[in-house]
Amino acid sequence: MKCYTYFFLAMLIAVTSCSKNFLDKSPDEDITIEAAFEKRTYAEAFLTDIYAGLPLGIYFTDMGEPNPFIIASDEMNVPWPEKFSKLMNKGSWNAYNVNGQIWKNMYEGIRKANIFLKHIPITPIDNEFTTAIRDHWIGEALFLRAYYHYNLVRIYGGVPIMDYAAGIADDFTQYKRAPLDSCINFILRECDRVITLLPMTLESDRLLGRPTAAAALALKARLLLQRASPIWNGNSDYAAFTDKEGTKLFPETHDAQKWTLAAAAAKECIDKCEAAGYELFKKYTDPVKNYQQLFIENNNSEVLFARNCGRDGWMEKCAFPGSLGGWNGWNPTQAQVDAYEMDNGLAPITGYTADGSPIINTASGYQEAGFATDAMAGRWMAGVRNMYVHRDPRFYASINFNGAFFIDRQLQFWQTGADGRGNAGRDYNTTGYLVKKFLDPTSVIAQGKFSLKTWIFFRLGEMYLNYAEALNEAAGPVADVYKYVNAIRTRAGMPELPTGLNATQMRARIRQERRIELSYESHRFFDCHRWKTAAQTDNAEVYGMNVSAGNSLQDEAYYKRTLIEKRVFNAPTHYLFPIPQGEIDRSPNLIQNPGW
Repeated sequence: MKCYTYFFLAMLIAVTSCSKNFLDKSPDEDITIEAAFEKRTYAEAFLTDIYAGLPLGIYFTDMGEPNPFIIASDEMNVPWPEKFSKLMNKGSWNAYNVNGQIWKNMYEGIRKANIFLKHIPITPIDNEFTTAIRDHWIGEALFLRAYYHYNLVRIYGGVPIMDYAAGIADDFTQYKRAPLDSCINFILRECDRVITLLPMTLESDRLLGRPTAAAALALKARLLLQRASPIWNGNSDYAAFTDKEGTKLFPETHDAQKWTLAAAAAKECIDKCEAAGYELFKKYTDPVKNYQQLFIENNNSEVLFARNCGRDGWMEKCAFPGSLGGWNGWNPTQAQVDAYEMDNGLAPITGYTADGSPIINTASGYQEAGFATDAMAGRWMAGVRNMYVHRDPRFYASINFNGAFFIDRQLQFWQTGADGRGNAGRDYNTTGYLVKKFLDPTSVIAQGKFSLKTWIFFRLGEMYLNYAEALNEAAGPVADVYKYVNAIRTRAGMPELPTGLNATQMRARIRQERRIELSYESHRFFDCHRWKTAAQTDNAEVYGMNVSAGNSLQDEAYYKRTLIEKRVFNAPTHYLFPIPQGEIDRSPNLIQNPGW
């Protein structure tokens, strides 16, 4: 069997595939890659293989931890200290123990895309493989190459741009990082090419999971929003950072015009997507059910691009309570729970004292103590803690709390309860909360019954908030800012924003809305980084309920806010990932990020 060794960029990672696949054999002999591309079926199989690099976002832990960002933010905690994201929480990650899968996987995908783009012109045009089909395939490969570069840029800054199929004879030790602006401009150009090659919507269900022009518009809008944000727009922390030849790798000066460009890109994405039939998901009148089903009903009207993840039960196993066969492991932080507004639109908590006690906004109607005497179907049951009643409907679609009704039972998170620490062992609920968002309630862990999963990379709701944020920064709280934030809030069953906000107040409201609407979708980590607020949000004490106490639903001992851990974020070092030291060692021109 002939094995093909791929070398990825300046780190000389050898990825050897010795499995029997479309490149291994013709019926009786080895074939070259050129010969493989002379057949349409082999070329299509190669294109399909490029998709393997799309991050499996449903894996917040394990499977190489392709998505450590949720636990690394202030949204969540887990009971498993060995996970890479927990090293990030403790500030004990470095260039030697950093998870290198993202670097490796993205460049592997880029390498495959480049090979495909180099050789697809060989594939003969005929009645079955038309020029239009070839252009569509090229558009897919270009998008994936751009998206893989983006996934690198957003955590490392400028990286080596790989826009051709490098060969074994190339001197990889000479590869170096491109300036951040060069990387951004490359991705933007790729997106513009993709928009001309791909349709706005998929032409058949057979193509589900493949990108469209809508995905390219969304990637462009998100990238421009990040470029306009403080992390990349005149950040003095990186002003003096250069490569060995003295080339500056980050922009030095702030440019307010970048917000205008970001707003324009987001609005273009929204307008073209809505004209093509995309819309906010509003299938159900109950806002709780509607928000929950948005992430369960695959490829719905709001989804611009998602990865098909197969019939996978990982989310349920991690977030189901122990009494339903789960591991109790995806634990929202108390700060995230506190962030959900009351259903009247007022914030329940405005801050915290030095000992972690909440500063309660009495005007909101929030009560920290006592137990509910009423109930509201689909939201809370009588007898639960008052702190969980009359909250934003998205709270009930996203968070399982003590006494919440889930599937066929009332959850028991206190110490001696069916889902409590006393019955859990190593897999215990650390905060007294479990993520509910994404979970299919028809799943049955004991029977291995799970539904088809997707992980949404881009959805229209995000574009609404991207546009509102960029427009507010560029022009202040003009009518369109209110329009698009209120569209998200109305869909969620929440009151519209108060009128008369200034730009600073609107900024705070937009950031709050992103925290709730986009929770657990990997946005919080990157939002706090691009806003340069992670030095506060990710360098804080994490609280939860007292899961080591309690013998009943209304045992007061359980409801004592309890310190779970003190997280560490060293600014500015932790705003960027370290390039894995092994890659630096292999390629001395690959300059490490500052502080690492």
